[in-house]
Amino acid sequence: MSFPLLTATAALPAIGAIATAAVPAARRTAAKWLALLVSLATLALAIIVLVRFDPDGARYQLTESHAWIADFGVRYELGVDGIGVALLALTALLIPFIILAGWHDADPLETGSRRWRPTQGFFALILAVEAMVIISFEATDVFLFYIFFEAMLIPMYFLIGGFGDRAHAGSDEKAAAQRSYAAVKFLLYNLVGGLIMLAAVIGLYVVAGNFSLQAIAEARANGSLDMATNTERWLFLGFFFAFAVKAPLWPLHTWLPNAMGEATAPVAVLITAVVDKVGTFAMLRFCLQLFPEASKWATPAILVLAVISIIYGALLAVGQRDIKRLVAYASISHFGFIIMGIFAMTSQGQSGATLYMVNHGISTAALMLVAGFLISRRGSRLIADYGGVQKVAPVLAGTFLIGGLATLSLPGLAPFVSEFLVLVGTFARYPVIGIIATFGIVLAALYTLVLYQRTMTGPVKPEVSAMPDLRARELLVVAPLVVLLIFLGVYPKPVTDIVNPAVKSTMSDVHKKDPKPEVEAAK
Repeated sequence: MSFPLLTATAALPAIGAIATAAVPAARRTAAKWLALLVSLATLALAIIVLVRFDPDGARYQLTESHAWIADFGVRYELGVDGIGVALLALTALLIPFIILAGWHDADPLETGSRRWRPTQGFFALILAVEAMVIISFEATDVFLFYIFFEAMLIPMYFLIGGFGDRAHAGSDEKAAAQRSYAAVKFLLYNLVGGLIMLAAVIGLYVVAGNFSLQAIAEARANGSLDMATNTERWLFLGFFFAFAVKAPLWPLHTWLPNAMGEATAPVAVLITAVVDKVGTFAMLRFCLQLFPEASKWATPAILVLAVISIIYGALLAVGQRDIKRLVAYASISHFGFIIMGIFAMTSQGQSGATLYMVNHGISTAALMLVAGFLISRRGSRLIADYGGVQKVAPVLAGTFLIGGLATLSLPGLAPFVSEFLVLVGTFARYPVIGIIATFGIVLAALYTLVLYQRTMTGPVKPEVSAMPDLRARELLVVAPLVVLLIFLGVYPKPVTDIVNPAVKSTMSDVHKKDPKPEVEAAK
């Protein structure tokens, strides 16, 4: 039996979470180092998966299949395609930076009257989320995917509700109530989506007789499984609703600004750069493969919702006074681009959407983590409380600028390539949608540059005059992300080579070909 590499990538952080939680309370530093070492070991396994994956090989590779709940046709089936392996690598890459950035975010509060912040629990929960996200990217059994798609809500609930901003830590009952509200809203929105998906999962089993993604997709392709049109559409809607909540897509997005605003900056990165990617990934893997005809039927409506997300998120970002909520609304706009690329039903659009998932994860991590460092120094999330930071902390301001420029998709930085592909792919089939979506780029430039101008330039406010620049640990977090943004902005080929074959397979699933360009013949 070959070594179960995919199982190991998910099992290692799961075991690490248990071990971290079991570290004695007095050994907080040891718990931090254990969590960091486990995340680095998981990254090493992810790199091995990446190296062993052959883009020109079988669609699903490194597969594992074992009987689990035989009476109900549930199997423990894992496998990665190019899209899954890219997002697995992104997750494993970001977790060490998240742990390093949150090194002191769960330390005990000094004042005895304030509540204890269990350090071990904080880092154990991060590792638990990593394990569940990784296995979600690997699962090729629908029921197995569903279990971990829902289970990751539990550690995320405690991370949002139990560990707030250092700016608010233990401040008053109102801050605690806001964190609790954000955590409950996150949980309820996603639980409702998950319950609707559960009904669709059961319906899929009734129709297909098993939960195997590959078996169902093959049966649909060869005609041995003929699904009634209305049945397919209802099942598609059940799956898509849950993924749209997780993504998040307008109008199911309202939990995200609350969750990101009240969580610590590293946890906010975990939400939008890691957990939310499961929703858009699942649209590609499950919606398009299992329900190709229903996907095409729903495409016009989904594209309209995606464009609304792009414009709406960007407009609200322009009007924000809170730094973290601004990044949250910007992410809603970016997820609109990703979903638009997926349902444009072109290879450029879907390749761009997958690349966007990776690039958005890196750029949002860079911007939000630097914003977190900034907030921890000043003790405020309000943009108006800053000014002139670049004169007292030039490295912090410089990295903040790079993260912001990546967010507005400046040419030469990674998100530009993915956003360009999404727009080209969308315009080729839906030119009006593509044209409207381009206004999101203009608005992105507006909210990003205004944010930088108000916080970093101008006269130095007295409250930031003694602000220290980035420290060694913080530079260790930010510098690699900046390097990746530049590298993938100049040379995205390593990622596109991995995802393009998987995109071609997905296009084949929905029986779509790229539209031929209409070129007027020369006279």
